Amino acid sequence: MTGIVYKSTGSWYTVKSTTGRVYECRIKGKFRIKGIKSTNPVAVGDLVDFKVETNNDSETGVIEYIHERQNYIIRKSVNLSKQTHIIASNIDLVFLLVTLNNPTTFTTFIDRFLVTAEAYGIRAVLLFNKIDSYTEEELLEIKYLAALYRKVGYECIGISAKTGKNVDKVKEVMQDKVSMFSGHSGVGKSTLVNAIEDGMFLKTAEISDQHQQGQHTTTFAEMYDLSFGAKIIDTPGIKGFGVVDMEKEELGDYFPEFFELKSECKFNNCLHINEPKCAVKQALDNEEIAWSRYKSYLQILEGEEEHYRKNNYTEE
Repeated sequence: MTGIVYKSTGSWYTVKSTTGRVYECRIKGKFRIKGIKSTNPVAVGDLVDFKVETNNDSETGVIEYIHERQNYIIRKSVNLSKQTHIIASNIDLVFLLVTLNNPTTFTTFIDRFLVTAEAYGIRAVLLFNKIDSYTEEELLEIKYLAALYRKVGYECIGISAKTGKNVDKVKEVMQDKVSMFSGHSGVGKSTLVNAIEDGMFLKTAEISDQHQQGQHTTTFAEMYDLSFGAKIIDTPGIKGFGVVDMEKEELGDYFPEFFELKSECKFNNCLHINEPKCAVKQALDNEEIAWSRYKSYLQILEGEEEHYRKNNYTEE
C-alpha cells in the first residue's frame, strides 16, 4: 500500500493510505537515503510504500520504501554535528509572517528566509500581518516592502489574522497544497492558523509548550488535513528554518534578481563584490536592484550574524 506520513514519533509513524485509512507503521531494517546523513530516515510528508500486518486483531504497517522527495527541510542534529534531522518533506509552500513592529521583522531576516526557501526548492509567500493596527505612514512602508518583493517575484499578501482581512486569499493560495508557516515569535502565527481553520491550534498548543521547555529534545512535526482541501505541517517548538550550508559561488543563485543577471557578468563565478563588469553591481548603481537585498547578500556571504543561520527562523 502507499500512503503519506502524517506524524513521526521516532520509532512509530502515522501513515494515511491513499484510501484514507490511517495506520501506525514502523520501519523495516535500515534506510539509507542517498546523500543525507540523517538521524531520522522517515519524515512527515514522505510518500511511502508499506505492507499491513495483523497482530492480535490489530493492524499495523511496515514501511518498506520511501519515494523520492521533491524537497525537504533539515536542521542540524544537536549531538551529532555531521548528521541532520529532516523536519519535513514534500512541502509546496512556506509562508513567512512579517510585522513592522511588535515584533519587528527586518529585511535581513526576510531575505535569509527567502534564500533558504530557494535553496530548499520551496515556494515562499510573504504575509504582512497586523495591517489593521498600522498608521497611514506604516501602511506606506508595508506597501513599499510588498512592492520590493513582488518585483523580485514573490507573492505578498497584506492580512490581519485578528480581523480576518484577506484570510480567504491565504486559503486560496493554500488550496490542494502542503503548507508551513514561519516567523518570529509574536507575529501571530497561531491566530492566523486559527482564523484559517477554527480550533486548529487547540490540539497543538500543549505539544508546543512541552517542546519549548526542552529546546534540544527531538522535535516531531505533524501534518493536518484542513476542511477546505489543504494540508498544514506544524513543527512545534523548533527554530529550524535557517540558512542552509552553501558555497559562496552559489549564494547569488538564490537571489532571483541576481541570478537573472548572472550570465551578463564578465566572470561566470562572479561574487558581485569587486569584480570588473559585474551586471549585478551595475543594476545596483542603476537602482534596478534594492540596496537592502544586496546588503543581506553581503551579510550572508560574509557569514555575519551567525546566529541567524541557526535559530532565528522560529515556528512559533
